[in-house]
Amino acid sequence: MAKAKRESGKLNKAMLRRSMCVLLVLIFLTAGVTGGRLFYLMVVKGDELQAEASDQLLYDTTLAAPRGNIYDSNMKVLATSATCWTVYISPNNFKNIKDSSKLEAVKAIIAEKLSEILDLEYDDVYAMTEKTDSYYVTVKRKVEKPEADAVREFIANFSEYELSTYIGLDESTKRYYPNDNLASAVLGFVGDDNQGLAGIESFYDSELTGVPGRVVAAKNAQGADMPFSYEKVISAQAGSSLVLTVDSYIQHVTEKYLEAAVIENKVANRGVAIVMNVNTGAILSMAVLGDFDPNEPFTLSESDNALLEGLEGDERSKKLAELRNKQWRNKAVSDSYEPGSVFKIITAAAALEENLTSRHSSYNCPGYIVIAGHRYDCHKKIGHGTQTLEQAISNSCNPAFITLGTRLGADLFSKYFEAFGLTEKTGIDLPGEVSSLYYTADKMGPVELSSASFGQTFTITPIQLITAISAAVNGGYLVEPYVVSQILDADGNIKKTTSTTVKRQVISAETSKLLCEMLETVVDGGGGKNAYVPGYRIGGKTGTSQKMVEINMTGKDNLYVASFCGIAPINDPEVAVLVLLDEPMGSSYYGGTVSAPVGGQILADILPYLGYEPQYSEEELANLSVSVPSVIDSTIASAKQKLTTVGMSYKIIGNGDTVIKQVPAAGQSVSAGSKIVLYTDNTEPAKVEVPDLSGMTPSVVNSSAASAGINVEFSGNTIAGSSVISYKQSVAPGTKVDAGTVITVYFRDNTAVDFAAAG
Repeated sequence: MAKAKRESGKLNKAMLRRSMCVLLVLIFLTAGVTGGRLFYLMVVKGDELQAEASDQLLYDTTLAAPRGNIYDSNMKVLATSATCWTVYISPNNFKNIKDSSKLEAVKAIIAEKLSEILDLEYDDVYAMTEKTDSYYVTVKRKVEKPEADAVREFIANFSEYELSTYIGLDESTKRYYPNDNLASAVLGFVGDDNQGLAGIESFYDSELTGVPGRVVAAKNAQGADMPFSYEKVISAQAGSSLVLTVDSYIQHVTEKYLEAAVIENKVANRGVAIVMNVNTGAILSMAVLGDFDPNEPFTLSESDNALLEGLEGDERSKKLAELRNKQWRNKAVSDSYEPGSVFKIITAAAALEENLTSRHSSYNCPGYIVIAGHRYDCHKKIGHGTQTLEQAISNSCNPAFITLGTRLGADLFSKYFEAFGLTEKTGIDLPGEVSSLYYTADKMGPVELSSASFGQTFTITPIQLITAISAAVNGGYLVEPYVVSQILDADGNIKKTTSTTVKRQVISAETSKLLCEMLETVVDGGGGKNAYVPGYRIGGKTGTSQKMVEINMTGKDNLYVASFCGIAPINDPEVAVLVLLDEPMGSSYYGGTVSAPVGGQILADILPYLGYEPQYSEEELANLSVSVPSVIDSTIASAKQKLTTVGMSYKIIGNGDTVIKQVPAAGQSVSAGSKIVLYTDNTEPAKVEVPDLSGMTPSVVNSSAASAGINVEFSGNTIAGSSVISYKQSVAPGTKVDAGTVITVYFRDNTAVDFAAAG
């Protein structure tokens, strides 16, 4: 019995030991699994889980950095940033709404009110509320203050729905261009995230872009901000600002006259005009028409929109992208073309520098020249006969310049082509500059050389051409063009100033001076006479280059690029103006007829602005417009004396003794001998009909205007001879105006042709 008890006790102890062992093993296994899980969660997945927890407990958002301003050369704002807001919703927080009817009501009121305030489609906003896996869904960016305030008011007025849990506003910035289209090709524009996408905005994006800030704040279980809790703000740092070389006034003048020329001459492939300081390389203006409004860069012009009519699907999308890219493209730096006879400046410079010709060297032009069996015609079919180099430049004679090209030969021609910077990009601080296309010396035969000597068989950009011409007239120095003069930090301190970069001297000062003297004859009676400005010495060169463009499956038709480059003052050059009209479809396509007047108009406005006083000849003084004096509140006798003193006549209407109204108004410019209508009582002004004043000489315009009872102001060259005729007037024929009203009449010499035929 006792033995049985002892055996039983041993068995119990063994079972206890086994149980304890099993228990210990289970404890160790549990501890191991738990420890491994803790290790996995804390070490392996620790960062990820911590981030998820932070996302649920912390609100972390970016504060947009204000983009730096862009100023013109006089510190007028061309581009700036202002505060705006991004409206967003947090659909993930809808999970906290357990009542399905309340959930639907919240989503419906959000979709209804936000679509109404932000001008969006209800269905689009409602679809955003369905993205319940997202804490942040952007409803609309670039929301301005009135709409942002309306969103805040909406949230406050519907407090029963706790809308602040689901709707938020993040402060951001929006780019503004206060002058709309002005200098848009230079400025470019920004995208939705304020990144530069074109122009200066793109090229200097890293400078203009600031450093974003951050706000980190605690959230409650519903995702709403908790007041009086954790918040950390890291302020955004504003970007640097840019000061351009572009002058707003000169830019406005350039665009005004270029736009008028593009419309008047029915230019199919846009126009370009550049004003550049020939000595420093600073771009004073750069205009491309048609252009765009950088405030609405994706909006097309009416004419371009018409090209989309009837297109659908991929075809429409492709055409839309093509038209947008075209209007954004800066034709001045991104499109190359055959410059035509304007390039003769470079050929003449090279030949003069190499002593292969002189000012009075003789050239014979029978109307053509034959090189290697290839006939080249002069634009004057009967020829210019015997002429000097100076006359050949003024006449833009192709045979004379082909002779110069032949004398230079392929090697020397190519040497100067390269020296003038035409084999490389200019290095201007704008995006999209393209390279030139040309024959190298080893590939240039007699025919290619002949065509190249007058500006055909190679392509260069407008910025390359005006840079090369600047070197030819500024003493021979090739300078690098630029549009940004200074970079300023956020406090307005100067970080960097651009200085003139002289790459090399291409020709001597003596050659440059001689060339300038000969270029003056082009405007003073030569092919560029339509760029003449009374009181100023201007030189230049016109060009009409031929384009061969296929228009159908079987044939080709000729299109042209009409251009003019003017330099002023030609006796001490400061500015060059290049005007290019690509494919004019109007009554004329010659550079001397359609582009030279634009150059003259630009120079007439900007030279006085730049501080150059006119110095008139006696002939110019005799034809000069005069300013109408003020005679209001004067007695009749006093008014008569004031008007006759400045060579004006008068007509009195009314029975009073004192002038109470005058037409034209004081300060308006009129031609000498104009008649001023004086009113001495409240008699209703007499109405007259504006006649058609086009196609007339200045004297005939004067007599026709006088007969009609109106006054005229002349614009353009009116003393170049009997070939000068009017071609445009500021008020359309048939319009009823007050007697004495001033009409501007524009003149040009239609014999000023300049044609570089494709060889």
